[in-house]
Amino acid sequence: MSHAPRDMVGYGRHTPAVNWPGGAKVAVQFVINYEEGAEASIMDGDAASEGFLSEMTTAQPLVGRRNLSMESNYEYGSRAGFWRLFELFSSRNMPLTVYGVAQALERNPEVARATVNAGWEIASHSYRWIDHKLLSRDEEKAHVAKAVKILTELSGQRPLGWYTGRRSEHSHDLVVEDGGFLYSSDSYADDLPYWVDGPHGPHLVVPYALDTNDIRFVMPAGFNSGDQFFTYLKDTFDYLEAEGAMGRPKMMSVGLHCRVAGRPGRAQPLARFADYVAQRGTAWVCRRVDLASHWARHHRPTGLLPSQMSRPLLMAVFGDLASGLGAFLGTLFDEGAVQSTAGWAAFAALVETRLNALDLAERAIMFGSSGASETDLAQSIGELKSAITARMEAPQ
Repeated sequence: MSHAPRDMVGYGRHTPAVNWPGGAKVAVQFVINYEEGAEASIMDGDAASEGFLSEMTTAQPLVGRRNLSMESNYEYGSRAGFWRLFELFSSRNMPLTVYGVAQALERNPEVARATVNAGWEIASHSYRWIDHKLLSRDEEKAHVAKAVKILTELSGQRPLGWYTGRRSEHSHDLVVEDGGFLYSSDSYADDLPYWVDGPHGPHLVVPYALDTNDIRFVMPAGFNSGDQFFTYLKDTFDYLEAEGAMGRPKMMSVGLHCRVAGRPGRAQPLARFADYVAQRGTAWVCRRVDLASHWARHHRPTGLLPSQMSRPLLMAVFGDLASGLGAFLGTLFDEGAVQSTAGWAAFAALVETRLNALDLAERAIMFGSSGASETDLAQSIGELKSAITARMEAPQ
């Protein structure tokens, strides 16, 4: 169990001097939670049927029995709701993050393929959409590993983000201990990302939100019309945009569920809000992994050395400097070479030495310069070393 003290202070009055790409006043992330097919079911060995987060707001779990009405509510999300949301955002060229429950995507792999082909992010939403407080620590640890394995196989790349949702007291520790996640989102504590300590170096928390979230349609005292949903989202955006104009940019998360926002009467106000954000022209609409990478490059902890970074953090901090650099640094990390460097100068020298050791074709791939000459690539390596030095010297 985690015994870390609560942080009741955070950034307080003095938030970081955030500079979102393009000078945006607010960073907006839309999140589609894909959970359908991984909810509680006696067919999957659970003690009772699902009773949470559907149109049947007063439903209770049925011990030892199926709830076919509840099941069909969830099935709407995978059969129809996801595709309505997919069209809504892809037609507007708005990137987003899918919180994918591994078992759910495993049962509908076309959703995973469409998500990847759209250039969206799949972040892990655990292996099952259940209350993780019902699991032992070892069981939950196994779910983390299983989720990573399945999502990697479905998408072709390891997930870098994590959101449990119905978390236990072990959830955060298990995710941080894994060491392969750039960020997690099991927090609602701030309007900006923040760092926490972890066994593999600093770990980034990108907070989520339950107020700007369609779950309020299916919870007591929530939204009862599309106009309420649109107005609340717009009011939130307008206020954050105004703070950004005053030099205090923040982030805004919009949480969606296929079986909820995927209904026509809720997709309509969502589309209105998406169009409003686009018309304002003041937002950076991004995937959560993009925001996490931006934060890693521009707001990492003061004095942090490459040897103190986790593998995903190292790749995020420098991976944008050359097309193949992220994977190259991942290899150096796996070999233990990065961890043995004594400081920034030693790290830059390591990168330069190892790049020069590659053959001409490998270096050309690294810089996306097929057919480049030895002289051109030597110049590229020198420029890369200078860029690494400039990033390490940039104020945090």
